[in-house]
Amino acid sequence: MTSVSLYWRIFGLNAVVLGTATALLLLAPVTVSVPVLLTEAVILVGGLGVMLVANAALLRIGLAPLDRVTRLMTTVDLLRPGQRLPVHGGGEVAELVRTFNAMLERLERERAASSARVLFAQEAERRRIAQELHDEVGQSMTAILLALKRACDEASDPLRGELQQAQEITRGSLDEVRRLVRRLRPGVLDDLGLVSAVTSLATEFATHTGLRVVRRFDTDLPPLDHETELVIYRVAQEGLTNAARHSGARNVEVSLRGDGDGVVLEVSDDGRGIGAAHEGAGIRGMRERALLIGATLDISPATPAGTRIRLATPAVRKQS
Repeated sequence: MTSVSLYWRIFGLNAVVLGTATALLLLAPVTVSVPVLLTEAVILVGGLGVMLVANAALLRIGLAPLDRVTRLMTTVDLLRPGQRLPVHGGGEVAELVRTFNAMLERLERERAASSARVLFAQEAERRRIAQELHDEVGQSMTAILLALKRACDEASDPLRGELQQAQEITRGSLDEVRRLVRRLRPGVLDDLGLVSAVTSLATEFATHTGLRVVRRFDTDLPPLDHETELVIYRVAQEGLTNAARHSGARNVEVSLRGDGDGVVLEVSDDGRGIGAAHEGAGIRGMRERALLIGATLDISPATPAGTRIRLATPAVRKQS
């Protein structure tokens, strides 16, 4: 197909309209008097209106690809990859659409690469902080507990009560530090695998929030690499956190099942639902993690009420 520039396309559309109007004036048995009669004025104004309407319609058809590009530019989200415009024919408009699609593909690759670097750095920093909390703060508080116990054994009755109270406060703080360490670095994921890690996460979540958590896990999940397991764990963690903080739910269900060559995680609650609320940092973080392994993340209303988070991994990625 011959390439036609946008300039000549618009010129041609206007030429067609003006040429048609000129032919009608030459061939139609209509004359213009001086002064202009009312009927003649009506015919001329009507013809002008028809000419403008035809010109507007032809321009809309000719510039429709630009309208599609503009709409996609205002709505495109790099965390939802794959949005592309169809390319028809040749010329400057088609070349513009092809260039725009190529730009989207490049931006999605760069966004995925930068997100991967950020998430890897974030996990490394979490691991470092968890290690320091465990080695420094945890051990120091354990030593304090032992010192308090020795002092309590040797103290008199009035002082013993205060020391026992200090022991309870210290023990509670140590438990909180250990809980933070588990949230920062899920050691059970490395030691016992995905199902045990998500089970421990759900149990701890139910203990600290008072919500009822139902677990439905397949026993024959395919083996996954550590990166995929970590993404599934973090999405489950964020889904449970959102259910506790924002949904007002009383019950949460967490499921893990095999689906063909992949694994599907679902976190559903019976809260107020996500509605049309703006996606916050937590949801965007889940989308970035899903992109990291090429998974599909869907957040939708649950039945009969609440929110459902569904993460579907691609083909099984076996552990090395």
